[in-house]
Amino acid sequence: MTEQNFIPKPYTNSIQQGRYTWSSPSNIALVKYWGKKKDQIPENPSISFTLNNCKTTTTLSFSKKTDKEAFSFEVYLDGEKKESFKSKIETFFNRVEVYLPFLKAYHFKIETSNTFPHSSGIASSASGMSALALCLMSVEKALLGGSVIPSVVEESQAETYFIQKASFLARLGSGSACRSLEGDLVVWGKSEAIEGSSDLFGVKFPHQVHEVFKNYQDTILLVDKGEKVVSSTVGHNLMHGHPFAQERFKQADKNLKTITEILKSGDLDAFIALVESEALTLHAMMMTSMPYFILMKPNTLEIINKIWAFRKETGSKVCFTLDAGANVHVLYPENETNLVLNFIKDELVAFCQKGQYIVDKIGFGAQELSIYK
Repeated sequence: MTEQNFIPKPYTNSIQQGRYTWSSPSNIALVKYWGKKKDQIPENPSISFTLNNCKTTTTLSFSKKTDKEAFSFEVYLDGEKKESFKSKIETFFNRVEVYLPFLKAYHFKIETSNTFPHSSGIASSASGMSALALCLMSVEKALLGGSVIPSVVEESQAETYFIQKASFLARLGSGSACRSLEGDLVVWGKSEAIEGSSDLFGVKFPHQVHEVFKNYQDTILLVDKGEKVVSSTVGHNLMHGHPFAQERFKQADKNLKTITEILKSGDLDAFIALVESEALTLHAMMMTSMPYFILMKPNTLEIINKIWAFRKETGSKVCFTLDAGANVHVLYPENETNLVLNFIKDELVAFCQKGQYIVDKIGFGAQELSIYK
């Protein structure tokens, strides 16, 4: 697949107006990507758990307009108009216009809501941009009379192509968004370990997964619900010229191959060691960039030390991972749900902002909630 495969054939239908709604989940990377090339291409491959409860629901309403010189849209979050979101959406539209040539022909109303706090360190850009990309793909499908596939793709691959193109588009809005369309494990970035993997879109993890990783749990401890100190875009750009960047990219590639075997074998001790190391390495790269940032908070470190002590005392297989922020994702197998939730309530909730946390688990991707009318 190349970018050219996502340029559509001429539209056959003329549609005056319509409306689509999709919900799309966030995801949490186990092997992290940090650093990207031009056009949102990752410097290293990554793999993530798709979440179930942390998701964005987006409704895209559209109506034909006569002026086709500029993009026309308005954005709402939880019913409130958000002018601050427009710059990011316009950047996204500029990037994807060649692949969605209908964009300037319509006025769009984008209404979105999250099941989790915006800018809380949970990947709202991932769930939000993937939901928007899917809505736009539904518009294109209608304009093409129900089939989005180009002539080079077989009819039997229509559903796969729809998701691939949506993932490709979502990536151009937010890199990690390309991992939110499917589940329960998604790989993004070319890797010898993953057949069919691509820098252009996410793919479902194609290998056998041990039963212990089925229905894995993720409870997200909200240490800091404020805006991030540094945006992900700025953080990724700091990898250019970073003294440890090349070694980090090699490490991530190696870790993706290693976790592929771990997911097959069900070795939870190896899983814990790799996932926690990846989280700390991500933050180490930020602390050693120029300028440098510390995105963890004192309570983040308190939680990590509490998890380590609890694991040593009980033999539990609970572990943590982090995104580019202060919040802690507590990962554990389903059979430890009661044990770990009691531990969180007894010992960790005190370190959460206003005692808040979100109980989540592995999910299986986006869902369309309405059809074109």
